[in-house]
This record gives sequence, structure tokens and C-alpha cells, in this order.
Amino acid sequence: QLQPVESGGGLVQAGGSLRLSCAASGRTSSRNAMGWFRQAPRKEREFVAGITWSGGSTYYSDSVKGRFTISRDNAKNTVYLQMDSLKPEDTAVYYCATGSSAVLTTTPVRYNYWGQGTQVTVSS
Repeated sequence: QLQPVESGGGLVQAGGSLRLSCAASGRTSSRNAMGWFRQAPRKEREFVAGITWSGGSTYYSDSVKGRFTISRDNAKNTVYLQMDSLKPEDTAVYYCATGSSAVLTTTPVRYNYWGQGTQVTVSS
């Protein structure tokens, strides 16, 4: 299993940047897609960005496209989410998740290992 552990959250002013990291421990033979999700208070968990094992394919939600960049370093079993031009509406707990297959998907049920989450707060 590849159990993700997130880091890098914090408090930032609107317009600022943060980089989240997701280190996946365990068996390294998996070639599964990885994804970032977020959940704001009183809202459902939503897809933010995803990436295939090779990094050749990425996908973003419309709300973050052009501002966030997902990448991965398979030698370190780590996935990153660079977040620029942050807005107060980006405030949420951000979760990293390991996909159940190599297929990149936005559906939470298609991800079988989840991290504990890291809080991102953007002040106006």
C-alpha cells in the first residue's frame, strides 16, 4: 500500500503561494495515479488535481486551472501541488490520495488510500 502523508499547509494572504507535498510510504511498485482533493467546512470533498504515474497526464478542476500545478517525483514517492494566486475560497483541508489504478479520475471512490489532510487558510 502507498499511504500518503501531506505537508506544507498553512496560512497565507490572498495572492500568495504555497506548495503542498505528499509522500507515499510503502510498496513502490505501484504505478497508480495520484490526486489532490479538498474539503471546506460544510462542503463536500472536491477534486482539485490529478496526475498519472509517469506525470505525462494531469487534470485540474476549473476552479484551480491556471493557478495550481501538480507534479510528482517517483524516485522520492512524492507528489507536489504548487498553489499560486491563492484566493480565500481556496481555504480548505487538502487531501492527497492514491488511485486504485493507473487511470486518472476525479471520482473520490476511485482512490483507495487517503492522507490525514493539511489545512490551507487564505486570508483576504
